[in-house]
Amino acid sequence: MTDHIETDVVIIGAGPVGLFAVFELGLLDIKCHLIDILPKVGGQCAELYPEKPIYDIPGFPMVTGQGLVDNLMAQIEPFNPTFHLNEMVESLESIGTPEAPLFRVKTSENDTTFVCKAVIIAAGGGSFQPKKPPIDNIEAYEGTSVFYAVRKMEMFRNKKVLIVGGGDSALDWTVNLQPIAKRLTLLHRRDAFRAAPHTVEKMRSLVASGEMDLHLGQVSALKGRNHVLEGAVIRKDDGSEHLVDCDVMLPFFGLTMKLGPIADWGLNLHENLVPVDTEKFETNVPGIFAIGDINTYPGKLKLILSGFHEGALAAQKVHRYVYPEKKLLFQYTTSSTSLQKKLGVAA
Repeated sequence: MTDHIETDVVIIGAGPVGLFAVFELGLLDIKCHLIDILPKVGGQCAELYPEKPIYDIPGFPMVTGQGLVDNLMAQIEPFNPTFHLNEMVESLESIGTPEAPLFRVKTSENDTTFVCKAVIIAAGGGSFQPKKPPIDNIEAYEGTSVFYAVRKMEMFRNKKVLIVGGGDSALDWTVNLQPIAKRLTLLHRRDAFRAAPHTVEKMRSLVASGEMDLHLGQVSALKGRNHVLEGAVIRKDDGSEHLVDCDVMLPFFGLTMKLGPIADWGLNLHENLVPVDTEKFETNVPGIFAIGDINTYPGKLKLILSGFHEGALAAQKVHRYVYPEKKLLFQYTTSSTSLQKKLGVAA
């Protein structure tokens, strides 16, 4: 049996930017449902680096990925959004007019159908999966000894950890896991890194003091029994090989982004991104908006704080579609008693 859910807005993506859009819409009395392919809210912050520190969120000198998600969830609690997790949007059909948009959105799970007046795509880079190193039989160790993300740092306490990669994720986790690992080794194909200079400097300081190891080369084979890793064979540029003892391997080779059905929605994609204007972050289809890493425009910065700004402006235009006869009065949460009542903080 098909469920028909009527709501003001469907938000595709429940990462930080999608969550903050709930807040901005809620202040304007706009109801929404969120759909995410992941089994929990938080997007990449919660899935890939829940314990990784983030330093560029305004007002937070440091907050973890999960901490940011938890705070956003507390912030939107007054608006009671409905989440549909482990679901992917399979089709999006326009059934209205440019002046009065209306959309039918259908998901992959239970054939659920939504009818809404606006759609906000906050899908990050689309659905994502880690790039795997080309190592024979690596699948046998995945989930027991080989991990593509750090979800709980305690899992690696007193372990012999091998981190493979030269970007921000590899270097960040090198300096964060080194204090709790029994021994940590970083492996990269060359002695140059694509990470923040201060993180690279910290890593080199740890190597110089003998607190961790750095090897140059690539993993050519894994050694172990019963899905338990015992070591990795490292091949250098000169063809020589040696064995590095390790209980755990963390390959950080980046993510493969897949737009999925978004590519079929007629949004004039540019290099797998959704072009938008910079006034309201609306796409070429009236009523469909894109905010966060999924969109592109001149001067775009892929920062969470940019996505927050985009969601705030998108909400202003969404209000015109949801309440076409109602004049929008701009208010500040610091001084508006009506907004404070919505948030449950009015005296």
